[in-house]
Amino acid sequence: MALCTHLQVVKTLLPAPAEHICPECVALGDQWVHLRVCQTCGHVGCCDSSKNKHATQHFRATQHPVVTSAEPGEQWAWCYLDSEMAEY
Repeated sequence: MALCTHLQVVKTLLPAPAEHICPECVALGDQWVHLRVCQTCGHVGCCDSSKNKHATQHFRATQHPVVTSAEPGEQWAWCYLDSEMAEY
């Protein structure tokens, strides 16, 4: 994310193991593919490969720019505003 201008909001917020769910999908009785964590507030939402795209919906509602993968073994971040991805 060398070109990302939003690094100051990155907090490396990771969900606790019990939180490895998409709460909005659970409430709807739906399933998800992968989980993403908002690095501004810690919101956990499903990825864009999932039917409901709750991580992107969260960005659109809040403008919190950076998410990270909550998937084991994945270490990357995505900035919605700058369309930049970085591995860490």
